[in-house]
Amino acid sequence: MKRAAIPGSSGTVRPMRLLGDPVLRSAAAEVADFDQELARLVEDMYATMYAADGVGLAAPQIGVPARVFVYDCPDDEDRRHLGYVVNPRLTAVDGVVVAGSEGCLSLPGVTAATPRFDHAVVEGFDLRGEPVRIEGTGFFARCLQHECDHLGGELFIDRLTGVRRWRALRAARRVR
Repeated sequence: MKRAAIPGSSGTVRPMRLLGDPVLRSAAAEVADFDQELARLVEDMYATMYAADGVGLAAPQIGVPARVFVYDCPDDEDRRHLGYVVNPRLTAVDGVVVAGSEGCLSLPGVTAATPRFDHAVVEGFDLRGEPVRIEGTGFFARCLQHECDHLGGELFIDRLTGVRRWRALRAARRVR
Protein backbone atom coordinates (compact mmCIF):
# COMPACT_ATOMS: atom_id res chain seq x y z
CA MET A 1 0.00 0.00 0.00
CA LYS A 2 1.39 3.38 -0.96
CA ARG A 3 1.60 5.69 2.05
CA ALA A 4 -0.69 8.67 1.93
CA ALA A 5 0.89 12.08 2.40
CA ILE A 6 -1.43 12.73 5.33
CA PRO A 7 -2.06 9.84 7.75
CA GLY A 8 -5.65 8.71 7.53
CA SER A 9 -6.38 10.46 4.24
CA SER A 10 -6.89 7.11 2.51
CA GLY A 11 -8.58 5.52 5.53
CA THR A 12 -12.19 4.77 6.33
CA VAL A 13 -13.83 6.13 9.47
CA ARG A 14 -15.02 3.19 11.55
CA PRO A 15 -17.67 3.18 14.29
CA MET A 16 -16.36 3.96 17.77
CA ARG A 17 -16.94 1.37 20.48
CA LEU A 18 -18.34 2.89 23.67
CA LEU A 19 -18.22 2.05 27.36
CA GLY A 20 -20.06 -1.22 27.91
CA ASP A 21 -18.69 -2.88 24.76
CA PRO A 22 -16.78 -6.03 25.88
CA VAL A 23 -13.91 -5.41 23.42
CA LEU A 24 -12.88 -2.40 25.54
CA ARG A 25 -12.45 -4.61 28.62
CA SER A 26 -10.45 -7.41 26.98
CA ALA A 27 -6.70 -7.59 26.51
CA ALA A 28 -5.79 -7.09 22.84
CA ALA A 29 -3.87 -9.79 20.95
CA GLU A 30 -0.35 -9.43 19.64
CA VAL A 31 -0.12 -8.64 15.93
CA ALA A 32 1.60 -11.47 14.05
CA ASP A 33 1.15 -10.42 10.43
CA PHE A 34 2.77 -7.19 9.27
CA ASP A 35 0.81 -7.03 6.03
CA GLN A 36 -1.55 -4.88 3.96
CA GLU A 37 -4.41 -5.56 6.35
CA LEU A 38 -2.38 -4.04 9.20
CA ALA A 39 -1.48 -1.01 7.06
CA ARG A 40 -5.19 -0.53 6.23
CA LEU A 41 -6.08 -0.79 9.93
CA VAL A 42 -3.59 1.95 10.82
CA GLU A 43 -4.95 4.22 8.06
CA ASP A 44 -8.52 3.60 9.24
CA MET A 45 -7.49 4.32 12.82
CA TYR A 46 -6.01 7.68 11.84
CA ALA A 47 -9.15 8.56 9.85
CA THR A 48 -11.36 7.59 12.79
CA MET A 49 -9.24 9.46 15.35
CA TYR A 50 -9.28 12.65 13.26
CA ALA A 51 -13.02 12.40 12.60
CA ALA A 52 -13.60 12.17 16.37
CA ASP A 53 -11.16 15.04 17.17
CA GLY A 54 -8.96 12.74 19.24
CA VAL A 55 -5.24 12.74 19.97
CA GLY A 56 -4.91 8.95 20.23
CA LEU A 57 -6.83 5.81 19.35
CA ALA A 58 -6.31 2.15 20.18
CA ALA A 59 -7.55 -0.63 17.88
CA PRO A 60 -10.06 -2.02 20.44
CA GLN A 61 -11.87 1.34 20.31
CA ILE A 62 -12.96 0.46 16.78
CA GLY A 63 -13.68 -3.15 17.66
CA VAL A 64 -10.36 -4.68 16.58
CA PRO A 65 -8.74 -6.65 19.42
CA ALA A 66 -5.17 -6.02 18.21
CA ARG A 67 -2.23 -4.37 19.97
CA VAL A 68 -2.01 -1.22 17.82
CA PHE A 69 -2.48 2.45 18.55
CA VAL A 70 -2.09 5.72 16.65
CA TYR A 71 -1.49 9.22 17.95
CA ASP A 72 -1.28 12.85 16.88
CA CYS A 73 -0.65 14.52 20.19
CA PRO A 74 1.13 17.61 21.49
CA ASP A 75 3.37 17.60 24.52
CA ASP A 76 3.37 20.34 27.15
CA GLU A 77 5.67 22.50 24.97
CA ASP A 78 3.13 22.20 22.12
CA ARG A 79 5.46 20.00 20.02
CA ARG A 80 3.47 17.67 17.79
CA HIS A 81 4.03 13.92 18.05
CA LEU A 82 2.57 11.89 15.17
CA GLY A 83 2.83 8.14 14.77
CA TYR A 84 1.63 4.66 15.53
CA VAL A 85 2.96 1.61 17.37
CA VAL A 86 2.31 -2.07 16.72
CA ASN A 87 2.60 -4.44 19.71
CA PRO A 88 3.50 -1.59 22.07
CA ARG A 89 4.85 -2.17 25.55
CA LEU A 90 5.06 0.55 28.15
CA THR A 91 8.67 -0.03 29.21
CA ALA A 92 9.19 2.91 31.56
CA VAL A 93 7.14 5.45 33.48
CA ASP A 94 8.67 7.87 35.92
CA GLY A 95 8.81 11.45 37.05
CA VAL A 96 6.14 13.18 39.06
CA VAL A 97 2.56 11.94 39.04
CA VAL A 98 0.22 14.62 37.72
CA ALA A 99 -3.58 14.49 38.01
CA GLY A 100 -4.41 16.12 34.68
CA SER A 101 -7.63 16.33 32.73
CA GLU A 102 -8.24 13.22 30.69
CA GLY A 103 -11.03 12.02 28.45
CA CYS A 104 -11.62 9.17 26.05
CA LEU A 105 -13.26 8.80 22.65
CA SER A 106 -15.05 5.71 23.99
CA LEU A 107 -16.57 7.78 26.82
CA PRO A 108 -17.65 10.93 24.95
CA GLY A 109 -18.13 13.98 27.12
CA VAL A 110 -16.57 12.40 30.22
CA THR A 111 -13.40 13.96 31.64
CA ALA A 112 -11.68 13.72 34.99
CA ALA A 113 -8.40 14.62 36.65
CA THR A 114 -6.54 11.34 36.23
CA PRO A 115 -3.16 10.58 37.82
CA ARG A 116 -0.41 9.71 35.32
CA PHE A 117 3.38 9.78 35.34
CA ASP A 118 4.96 12.78 33.60
CA HIS A 119 7.36 10.64 31.53
CA ALA A 120 6.71 7.46 29.55
CA VAL A 121 8.58 5.21 27.14
CA VAL A 122 6.84 2.83 24.73
CA GLU A 123 8.62 0.25 22.60
CA GLY A 124 7.08 -1.70 19.75
CA PHE A 125 7.22 -2.05 15.98
CA ASP A 126 6.38 -0.20 12.77
CA LEU A 127 4.40 -1.62 9.83
CA ARG A 128 7.48 -3.43 8.51
CA GLY A 129 8.15 -5.11 11.87
CA GLU A 130 11.10 -2.84 12.62
CA PRO A 131 11.58 -1.82 16.28
CA VAL A 132 10.48 1.66 17.39
CA ARG A 133 10.89 3.51 20.66
CA ILE A 134 8.74 6.49 21.60
CA GLU A 135 9.47 8.70 24.57
CA GLY A 136 7.07 11.32 25.84
CA THR A 137 6.67 13.87 28.58
CA GLY A 138 3.71 15.83 29.89
CA PHE A 139 0.47 15.50 27.91
CA PHE A 140 2.11 13.19 25.36
CA ALA A 141 3.27 10.85 28.15
CA ARG A 142 -0.36 10.83 29.37
CA CYS A 143 -1.50 9.85 25.85
CA LEU A 144 1.02 6.99 25.60
CA GLN A 145 -0.05 5.58 28.96
CA HIS A 146 -3.76 5.98 28.11
CA GLU A 147 -3.45 4.09 24.81
CA CYS A 148 -1.37 1.30 26.37
CA ASP A 149 -4.08 0.94 29.03
CA HIS A 150 -6.66 0.38 26.28
CA LEU A 151 -4.65 -2.55 24.93
CA GLY A 152 -4.82 -4.21 28.34
CA GLY A 153 -8.59 -3.74 28.63
CA GLU A 154 -8.39 -0.74 30.94
CA LEU A 155 -10.04 2.68 30.71
CA PHE A 156 -8.93 5.93 32.33
CA ILE A 157 -11.86 5.73 34.76
CA ASP A 158 -10.20 2.63 36.24
CA ARG A 159 -7.44 4.90 37.56
CA LEU A 160 -9.92 7.11 39.42
CA THR A 161 -10.94 6.69 43.03
CA GLY A 162 -13.49 8.14 45.38
CA VAL A 163 -15.68 11.01 44.27
CA ARG A 164 -13.76 11.46 40.97
CA ARG A 165 -14.60 7.89 39.97
CA TRP A 166 -18.23 8.23 41.09
CA ARG A 167 -18.69 11.46 39.10
CA ALA A 168 -17.06 10.02 35.97
CA LEU A 169 -19.20 6.87 36.07
CA ARG A 170 -22.33 8.95 36.64
CA ALA A 171 -21.44 11.16 33.67
CA ALA A 172 -20.77 8.07 31.51
CA ARG A 173 -24.20 6.64 32.35
CA ARG A 174 -25.85 9.89 31.23
CA VAL A 175 -24.03 9.82 27.89
CA ARG A 176 -24.92 6.21 26.99
